[in-house]
Amino acid sequence: MAGIKNYQVDRNKAYKGINIFKKGRNFNKNMENLTKSEKLMNGVGVWCSFYRANPHRFVAEYLGIHLKLFQQILLYMMNHNHYFMYLASRGQGKTFLTSIYCCVRAILYPETKIVIASGNLKQAREVIEKIDDLRKNSPNLQREISDLKTSTNDPKVEFHNGSWIKVVASNDGARSKRANLLIVDEFRMVDLDIINKVLRKFLTAPRNPKYLNKPEYAHLKERNKEIYLSSCWYKHHWSYNRFLTYYKAMVEGKKYFVCGLPYQLPIKEGLLMKEQVLDEMAEDDFDEIGFSMEMEALWFGESEKAFFKFEDLEKNRKIPKPLYPKDYYSLIKDSSFKPEPKQNGEIRLLSCDIAGMAGKENDASVYTIFRLIPTTRGYDRYISYMESLEGGHTVSQAIRIRQLYDDFDCDYIVLDTQNVGLGIFDQLILPLYDKERGVEYEPLNCINDEKMAERCVYPEAKKVIYSIKASPQLNSECAVFLRDGFKRGKIKLLVTEMEGKEFLKNLKGYDSLPDEQKIKFELPYLQTSFLINEMINLEGEITENNLVKLKEPRSKRKDRYSSITYGNYIARQLEMKLNKKKKEIDPTKLFLFKSPTLM
Repeated sequence: MAGIKNYQVDRNKAYKGINIFKKGRNFNKNMENLTKSEKLMNGVGVWCSFYRANPHRFVAEYLGIHLKLFQQILLYMMNHNHYFMYLASRGQGKTFLTSIYCCVRAILYPETKIVIASGNLKQAREVIEKIDDLRKNSPNLQREISDLKTSTNDPKVEFHNGSWIKVVASNDGARSKRANLLIVDEFRMVDLDIINKVLRKFLTAPRNPKYLNKPEYAHLKERNKEIYLSSCWYKHHWSYNRFLTYYKAMVEGKKYFVCGLPYQLPIKEGLLMKEQVLDEMAEDDFDEIGFSMEMEALWFGESEKAFFKFEDLEKNRKIPKPLYPKDYYSLIKDSSFKPEPKQNGEIRLLSCDIAGMAGKENDASVYTIFRLIPTTRGYDRYISYMESLEGGHTVSQAIRIRQLYDDFDCDYIVLDTQNVGLGIFDQLILPLYDKERGVEYEPLNCINDEKMAERCVYPEAKKVIYSIKASPQLNSECAVFLRDGFKRGKIKLLVTEMEGKEFLKNLKGYDSLPDEQKIKFELPYLQTSFLINEMINLEGEITENNLVKLKEPRSKRKDRYSSITYGNYIARQLEMKLNKKKKEIDPTKLFLFKSPTLM
């Protein structure tokens, strides 16, 4: 029976081939009766149909642009699916491929409206800039384009056939736009409500070529398309649910496509150097979670035992710009870029977690700046700056602490004075000479521990150092207070590095800085991401004494966590003192003044 079925199928194919041959012969006869212009347009129609079915061949044969095999496959899937999601590691040429597809779609489908959105306008504009580069090496692409602008005000590409590509901001101001193709680059950085209520509403009407007005072609109406591009992110984020939706629909055979391609692919294709990746993985502050998401195209979710939940931390990334050490502000000549003065009642803490010798198996010293902003309920904590150093001599670390203490106009220093931290404390209670700045620092003393204060032989030394002596009881309280602070929104963190770069790029003179200086400005945002990754790796367990004990995985660090948890603990102590003072105020004394309106 199987043989009979196969024979029947083969016979059907043969009959189908004969019919096609007859139609082709009749077509050739009909072609002989057409004018030269009609023959040309029929040829255009045939080639257009062929290239629409094979967009990768159009890129190679018409645009003259070479694509890697995986790029050809992705381009094909972009054109033959209504919904497309591409999760790419760095180094795959995502912007390059997106730019090419925009041109392919615009040329092969006249009067196509293409809108590109992104987490920030600068990133979306990079597609237009890439098209500008492509046309310089592709004469045919150059001939198709009637106008191209890369300006920040109105970046766009217009084609002679009526198609256009425009960039929009991912906010409510983008309403009322129209599109046949929506591309959202780094879509995880865009608010879900903006995607659903603003961007997707662009796709109301499909492309309407005139031949669709004929009844015999009514069935050829086109669907609008959506393309989403990004690296992977955390599983608690909405983008992971969107990924699952696409995956399920693709498996069910719908016009959906999703794929994640890790860093090994661009290495194989010669787009990324293996040595560069290995060097990054060997760095002392290597972030395994960030690498897994950005380079391995894997979504990350904390374990069920994680004491801190990603969503509690991520929702508090609200601070757009960091505080910087004083010498940073002289590097950018922008009048708006200057040190931020203290607000009324503001307290600043420098919280330090100290490491000894530098090395991969040792912790790093981390210095964190807290801004305590008074509110009706106490203090909101703004973690506005963080830096880490791979250990070092006690004198050099003490001098760095004094530099930061002065640069940020801090009121107190929070210091773990056990083990290596005791050596730092003993340096801070002595006069210190800073060769780098040519300054001699006066000695400081302890404010909360009399025995520690007795170590200082300078009676006039300012008492500003809070000594932390870690114990199971204290560590348990610190962990609970910190988690509660994030849950209640009392602790604010810097925004993501993507948003941070957007802020920095808007500063006059930033783009002209050397790369090593740009990295210095971006580091506080990166340190915040490293902090979050540390915290969601901490697993909590309850001991026999009803205390919380946090455990980090092997080879993982928690020095950033230690720095902020001790700073938050002291912030809470200061908050309790503030609230106590408010309660001690006699309400009757508040009315012992003459009202100006009654005088």
